[in-house]
Amino acid sequence: MRLQDEPDIPAQINIVPMIDVIFAILTFFIMSSLFLTKSESLPVNLPKASTAVQNTTSLQLTLTVDKAGKMFLNKQPIQLESLEAEIKKRSQENQQLVVVLNADESINHGQVVGIMDVLRTIPGVKLGIATERKDN
Repeated sequence: MRLQDEPDIPAQINIVPMIDVIFAILTFFIMSSLFLTKSESLPVNLPKASTAVQNTTSLQLTLTVDKAGKMFLNKQPIQLESLEAEIKKRSQENQQLVVVLNADESINHGQVVGIMDVLRTIPGVKLGIATERKDN
C-alpha cells in the first residue's frame, strides 16, 4: 500500500547515450567518406588558371612531376627515357588516351616542355595540364 505523503517521481528519458550514438554514427560516415575519393596523383602545388575544366575521358594516365623534378606515372616512379614505351604499353586500341601532366608550379619550365615534347610524339595520345581553379 502506498502512503499519500510520497511524491510521484516523474518519468525521465536520459538522452545522453542517444547523443553519443548519433555522434559515433556521424563520425563513422565522415571518416568513411574521406576514403571514397580517388586520388590518381601525388600531392603537388598546381598552378592556378581561371579557365580550368575537369576531364571526363574514361582512359586517363596521370604524369606527376614533384618539386624535386621526379616523375611518376600513376604514382609509379618513371624516367623520361622510358616514358614513351610505358605509355604505349598502357594505351588501348580504338580508345583515346589522355595523359594529364600534374607538374608542381616551382619546377623548371624546360623540364615541362621536354615532357610535353615526348608526349606529343606518341600517336593517339592527348595531353592535358592539371591546374587548380583560380578564385576571382
